Amino acid sequence: MKILQLVARIIAAAIMLQTLYYKFTAHPESVYIFSTLGIEPFGRIGSGIAELIASILLLIPKTAWMGAVMGLGVMAGAIISHLTILGIDVKNDGGQLFYMALFTFACCLIVAFYERLKIINLASGLFSKR
Repeated sequence: MKILQLVARIIAAAIMLQTLYYKFTAHPESVYIFSTLGIEPFGRIGSGIAELIASILLLIPKTAWMGAVMGLGVMAGAIISHLTILGIDVKNDGGQLFYMALFTFACCLIVAFYERLKIINLASGLFSKR
């Protein structure tokens, strides 16, 4: 089971890192997406920074849970944007970006499941009465 978690961490990080080139170089498709959402350029750059941080955290075993939670948030935003504003097929990509977001979300969910005790301990510490 540790192998599944490791593979999920690597895949999620690799997918998010791969998209950074398009976000940070203002690739026309990326600019189109964030313009359609009404958050160009700050949303494009901000989401790129968030994905970079999540990827780094995922690749470090002690912080993988943080990267997974952060990745879940970023990918949830992407998925919701596709379902509400962008559509699944963006500029005739056949839904590739949408499906990559779903797959990355699933990988982060696997990591979060394996790291759930760390997440629960943090949450209980934040909300416990002292």
